[in-house]
Amino acid sequence: MPRAVREQQMMDAAVRIFGQRGYRAASMDEIAELAGVSKPLVYLYLNSKEQLFTACIRREAAALVAAVREGVSATEPADRQLWSGLTAFFEHTAERPDGWAVLHAQARTNGAPFAAEVAGMREEILAFVTVLIAEAAREAHRNPALPDREVAGLAQALVGAAESLADWANTDASVSAKEAAATLMNFAWAGLGDLMEGRRWTP
Repeated sequence: MPRAVREQQMMDAAVRIFGQRGYRAASMDEIAELAGVSKPLVYLYLNSKEQLFTACIRREAAALVAAVREGVSATEPADRQLWSGLTAFFEHTAERPDGWAVLHAQARTNGAPFAAEVAGMREEILAFVTVLIAEAAREAHRNPALPDREVAGLAQALVGAAESLADWANTDASVSAKEAAATLMNFAWAGLGDLMEGRRWTP
């Protein structure tokens, strides 16, 4: 088997174990067993538990960023771009719950180097969402001069809310990706006041 393929198998197993058991509780023996290889081979390919976890964070972060970017078409209206990006985010985190657990729960709580890896991913998503929010907010407010600081705050709020909703959706199987995305669109696009009065944004 080519080395690259075997490494991906090991990382698949590692993401599953790290996501379900946590970084500290996970063992290289478990990862090797799930991957169907020997523990020395895991160490040979991926060096250490710390380096393996870092590789998992980087892989899952890159996959999430790519999914969000690929979900958005620049030819769509501003609200549809936001909707598409959110839907892509929730679909990806639902399809890869262990990967999301690695990024959102494990990496942030097991040391500064791991947290820094996730922070880099989050900044990349924030930068992308800030552009979407700028267009969507300015279109909604009919104000081409909406302050950059306000746009940045909206982007921070949206990303933070999306992260919390992903956790909610992944612990409640009845919540679909589109439902989670629509929940956030109703809050962010229609506005809380409109939502409370029954005026809802719909795709």
